Amino acid sequence: MIFIEKTKGREIIAQRVEVVERKGKGHPDSICDAVMEAVSLAFCCKYQDVFGEIRHHNIDKGLLAAGNTRKAFGGGSVMTPMKLFIGDRADFGTKDNPIPVKDIAQTAAREWIQHNLRYVDPFRNIRYEVVIEAGSEELTDIFDRSGDIREANDTSAATGFYPLSPTENMVLALEHHLNSSAFKGRFPETGEDVKVMGLRRDDHLDITVAMPLVCRYVDSVDDYFHRKQSIYQAITDFAETQNHSVFRKIQIHYNSLDRRERGLNGIYLTVTGTSAEDGDSGQVGRGNRVNGLISLNRPMGTEAAAGKNPVSHVGKIYNILAHQMARRIYEGVSGISEVNVLFLSRIGMPVDQPAMAHIRVALEKGQSLKSVTPAINDIYHRSMKNMGQFTRELALGKYPVC
Repeated sequence: MIFIEKTKGREIIAQRVEVVERKGKGHPDSICDAVMEAVSLAFCCKYQDVFGEIRHHNIDKGLLAAGNTRKAFGGGSVMTPMKLFIGDRADFGTKDNPIPVKDIAQTAAREWIQHNLRYVDPFRNIRYEVVIEAGSEELTDIFDRSGDIREANDTSAATGFYPLSPTENMVLALEHHLNSSAFKGRFPETGEDVKVMGLRRDDHLDITVAMPLVCRYVDSVDDYFHRKQSIYQAITDFAETQNHSVFRKIQIHYNSLDRRERGLNGIYLTVTGTSAEDGDSGQVGRGNRVNGLISLNRPMGTEAAAGKNPVSHVGKIYNILAHQMARRIYEGVSGISEVNVLFLSRIGMPVDQPAMAHIRVALEKGQSLKSVTPAINDIYHRSMKNMGQFTRELALGKYPVC
């Protein structure tokens, strides 16, 4: 069942106020999302090798509990390691072909941390608690049924949109820049725990950035603020290069909680580059949506895509597909300025047969809904026909989820 209609209300760029957030890869919530997704992909690979197909698993329950550190200028140490809980269900294989679930999960987690968090030792700074058990018979039975397309294992809704607004593009580009190898090479003292919050009021953009400095590089309070000023200028310069005359004014705030007179306690220093070391815990699903943003003016679902299996869990499949389809419609159908896609699944129905698809489009002047409907229908039905290929691409990690 598919409904296509014109968007009611104002497009995002016409709204007077817009709020957009992105959490970088070192944010505790982003760490949880990325690690659980890495574990899921590792299971997909193992199941394919052993059984020739992806078996039941959902590794979408994860918690990163903060530890404790002792900060010091020029050094510091981790006193109590962080603790990473990895859950929740997976296929343990058979007597003849057992799957070492816990070993796979820990290895995938350590490898992601080693490759993405420069100052976190994945063996010494984090303890791992794997709380994965076998799934229920009703849900695991989905994987024993014949056919290339699995049945949905849940009843849930997912939504996506395209194109990104100038504010969304700015927030996304800035965080990517601050966590790029080029920026880290220039400012190695900056950690990966980057958070960017953008507030647009008409054509004024206000950006708040939080990004810690790493103790080993900072000699004193004065040195901290000297480095902070250089980093602030680099952030400002980058934002201006991305502006393209869209915003009349851009204002940057960086580490706004800092208070020079408070000494070591009044500045954003970390030992490991992430606040998860002692300041903030993380949880799957509290971070970015699958397009990398938290856009408060847009429709958003509540499903956490990270870690869900890619062949039957619609909480992953439809979340990613909604954004992909919105982009295909926008780029493939002339006369459309904005697209929103909503999918609803019903448990037990094949994943290429959503219970409902609702596509809303904003039309350019002089364009009619009747003229664009056939092309939209064609894109929708081609996407459903290619569902098997799409889920295989999900299993390979082609589409990031955070």
